Amino acid sequence: MGRDAPDFGAFGATMFLGFVVIPVWLAMGLSDYICHRASDIARTSGAKESLLHLMQFASVGIPLITALFFDIDAGLLVLMTVFVVLRHLIAFVDVRYANATRKVRPVEQMVHSFLEIMPITALLLAGVIAFRQLEALFGLGEQHADFVLHLRQPPLPAWYIGSVLLAAFLLNFVPYLEELLRCLRARPER
Repeated sequence: MGRDAPDFGAFGATMFLGFVVIPVWLAMGLSDYICHRASDIARTSGAKESLLHLMQFASVGIPLITALFFDIDAGLLVLMTVFVVLRHLIAFVDVRYANATRKVRPVEQMVHSFLEIMPITALLLAGVIAFRQLEALFGLGEQHADFVLHLRQPPLPAWYIGSVLLAAFLLNFVPYLEELLRCLRARPER
């Protein structure tokens, strides 16, 4: 919940983030991989685009892993914001490159819409969860902005952390790694 006293808003935001946003986000990552496979990026845009996908995965994975283990405070909110911006910059380069090298079908464009909004949604919900720290970032409220990472107290349940990490590994990292290997083995036709 962050270090703020739990309230219904923070609890609801935590449940929505943990059991709706993150699962949808992971499912959309897998859907994106399936779209890439269907469009045969190994023979069109190749390894360059696949590396951009892994960079996007890392740009959301780092703040996600951090939020699983540490309280959401001003420092983590800033870190999440930086990575949301970074992820969108990489996504811009990715889509620009993909559009120049292969046909990006409407279904894939819709999947990208989810992948673009989910990090922003997660950041907004994190701001609700740690609203007093969000206020403090702007010099408002009664708290001082805390930029030191503190382990969650109490920690999230081990089954939840394990489930998220395993799902991210199996549904996103492994498929994108397979995509990169497939792209490296194939020779682009361009």
